[in-house]
Amino acid sequence: MMRTQFQFSTACELFPCLLVLPVVVCCGVFARGQDRLSPSSHDSHNLSSQWQAADTVIKVLLPDRIKPRHKYRTLYVLPVESGETTRWGDSIAEILKHNLHNSCQLICVFPTFADLPWYADHPTDVHLRQETYLMRDVVPLIEAEYLVRTDASGRLLVGFSKSGWGAWSLLLRHPDVFGRAAAFDAPLMMGAPGKYGSGPIFGTPENFVGYQISRQLKPRVSELRRSGPRLALFGKGNFQKEHQQVSQLLQKLQIPCYQEDSTVREHSWHSGWLPLAVRWLAAP
Repeated sequence: MMRTQFQFSTACELFPCLLVLPVVVCCGVFARGQDRLSPSSHDSHNLSSQWQAADTVIKVLLPDRIKPRHKYRTLYVLPVESGETTRWGDSIAEILKHNLHNSCQLICVFPTFADLPWYADHPTDVHLRQETYLMRDVVPLIEAEYLVRTDASGRLLVGFSKSGWGAWSLLLRHPDVFGRAAAFDAPLMMGAPGKYGSGPIFGTPENFVGYQISRQLKPRVSELRRSGPRLALFGKGNFQKEHQQVSQLLQKLQIPCYQEDSTVREHSWHSGWLPLAVRWLAAP
């Protein structure tokens, strides 16, 4: 397992200037275009970010054989929990179990967060800016260190529950950066901060409005109608009612969405929905 350490400059800017070179790099990094065999292993990068209250770890799972000079699509597998805890299952183990990094030819990225991830920036706490951390630190790290595509179609998002909300939120707020987002069993119609530990992350009702999924869909209608579905819903679970409500809203707005809800599934990484979601995301 390769391990690197990064500390990012405070001078980085938001997209479209995506690539931000690390100020401090310890140990070696993956050589671009290198032919490499790495079955069942992953790279690990320690990250010190001004946007997080503590150091974080970014794990990267590569296809077993890297093709020289081939630019891969990146799948951001968004966590449900803070740190490296696995109460709701192990997303890396599930990707490996189904060999998705190889069969779909994806570089899979597993970021961690110092606090419960809701993928939002707190209005006043500079060390609780999760969206900025992902956009300014995580994505630039991956695109500086790996041979990956840097167009929106080359960046994919997947998650469930809080991170399903996060996947949709990130695409809706940054449709020029991310191409597709898939969510399983997520509270997509949540109308106010407070539930599921979201209150301290969003900070205020006014700040929450900027991330509210039901409010973010309408301004993106023209962009989301241009091609096939860029959003997907998977499974029946704890938030089936919310999935039905957001589906009705999408139909009203005439926004295409891929949906697969034929099976009731456990609220976990391991309930069978992840292979379906990743294969949809990776499809041409």
